Amino acid sequence: MKSVRYTTQNALCTGCGICEDMCAKNAISINRSNGVNIPIVDESTCVNCGRCLKVCPGIGGNLENSRKQLFEIDSVKHDKLIGPYTSIYSGYSRDDEIRLHSASGGVISQFLIYLLEQKIIDGAVVTGFSKDDNITPVSYIARCKEDVLNAKSTKYCPVSLNKIGNEIANSEGKYVIVGIPCHIQGFRKRSAIDKKFKEHLFGLFSVYCSSNRNFNAQDFLFKKYGVMKTGISYFAYRDNGCLGNMVINTGEKNISVPFINYYGRLRSFFKPHRCSLCVDHYGMLADVSFGDLHIHPYSNDKVGISSWIVRNPVFEELFKKASDEGYIKMDPLEPHVLNESQKEMLYPKKRRVRAQMNWDRFFGHKVPEYDVVLDEKPRLKDYITVVVAKMQAFVGRHKSLWFLIDLSNKGRK
Repeated sequence: MKSVRYTTQNALCTGCGICEDMCAKNAISINRSNGVNIPIVDESTCVNCGRCLKVCPGIGGNLENSRKQLFEIDSVKHDKLIGPYTSIYSGYSRDDEIRLHSASGGVISQFLIYLLEQKIIDGAVVTGFSKDDNITPVSYIARCKEDVLNAKSTKYCPVSLNKIGNEIANSEGKYVIVGIPCHIQGFRKRSAIDKKFKEHLFGLFSVYCSSNRNFNAQDFLFKKYGVMKTGISYFAYRDNGCLGNMVINTGEKNISVPFINYYGRLRSFFKPHRCSLCVDHYGMLADVSFGDLHIHPYSNDKVGISSWIVRNPVFEELFKKASDEGYIKMDPLEPHVLNESQKEMLYPKKRRVRAQMNWDRFFGHKVPEYDVVLDEKPRLKDYITVVVAKMQAFVGRHKSLWFLIDLSNKGRK
């Protein structure tokens, strides 16, 4: 089997959507099913050329080898968890409004605005919400400040970047793509086989990602707070500082849900299965990766402070210029501080992923193949965590059992 049917049939699909663009026969379309995005292959049109599978991050990849080829230079620094990098920073947008309403410090938005205003790039792929319902994620090429700000803040739901690759390949100029690690892996694979796309790609930016949530998590909260999807005028997964709140505004209600109630307590109930097999938290193949700083004293700042890892020297110089010109505030950050701030998210990418892979193999399921060494042997508690997570995921898939979610969180602050 030479198409992404292999990926979907073996529950390895990340929902990135990159395969759709690669099909010369237009045989692939991205559809939502059971709360996630998956490619549907038209059997009558598919010729099994294999192009879609070549860019698929779901089946795994040579992440370590690719990272070395991309970023190994004489001046590069190394960290066991972060890998090669030129610098690591903490900081925030100098624009108070951008900083307040972004997920953590607003550095991604502000840096994209700098790159656009200085005409260094012609566009940036970002993700906002559909104007039709204000809750469906839509990815597009931002070409001005307003376009960037319409996509501010992280989207904690499945996002497919289908049609984006071809739009870049067929456009003039240079572009940056913002995504999560699986998006970045897929676009690196495309760059390796599509010269035209590569010529127009200026950079890949990743958000740190411990795991995603499926759309059922959104539905659960709407049901919990009595919100009709058709009546939402404004929606954000994170707004009003850091860590911020999920904000849902309708004509009758203004609801603010603490971030932990969405992100943390619903995680295993609505976590896509493929996320439990992912080894990449920091976006290993991105030119720059961005995320929160969950550690004192940075976590005391309730407006927002970003952290970011620079791997490409080109962006090292551009960040310095953006800082000098007053777009962002940035300070050096030690790698051990960043890793300590991310330790709760890094843990699932180490022992627990290996436990999940062992479990799946034992029951005859396919797992992604990586060249990343998972050197920590799983413990008994890791396998117990896998079993509990599977039970929670079962509850999340069945709306009739959703009352158990509130019961499991009862009494927790």
